[in-house]
Amino acid sequence: MPNQKQGSEQLQTLMQSGQISGSFSFNGTLSKEDEEMSRSALSTFKAKEEEIEKRKMEVKERVQAQLGRVEEETGRLAIIREELETLADPMRKDVQTVRKRIDVVNKELKPLGQTCQKKEKEYKEALEAFNEKHKEKVQLISRLMELVGESEKMRLKKLDERARALKQYSE
Repeated sequence: MPNQKQGSEQLQTLMQSGQISGSFSFNGTLSKEDEEMSRSALSTFKAKEEEIEKRKMEVKERVQAQLGRVEEETGRLAIIREELETLADPMRKDVQTVRKRIDVVNKELKPLGQTCQKKEKEYKEALEAFNEKHKEKVQLISRLMELVGESEKMRLKKLDERARALKQYSE
């Protein structure tokens, strides 16, 4: 439909410019000269249409080629961007991995630290109880030594008294 509209517009343009005369014979047919001019105008019109179509295809091909180059350049730019990011911080992935591992270890350390503090407190309490019992034992041993010493003195004293008493009876 658009081609017919374009064709009729161009035909009117040709008629207005005088390239095609608009005279019809009385019986409604074109004269041979007019017919020749119509064919010539029609072939000119078709040639121009073909030229336009050809140029359109050339422009389309150039646009497609340009789009292909743009896509290639976009890919190259993406690769260059990644390389630049890598150059900016080549150890970034390693740093992130180590940081994540540190976070995990910190989470594991917290309950272990609490357990350690609890055990340390229990240890101190047990050590204190042990030291008190040891001190008590040392005091008891000292008291035992005193008692044994006193007991020996008393026994020796009694033994001496008996030995004197026997000596007196034997004399």
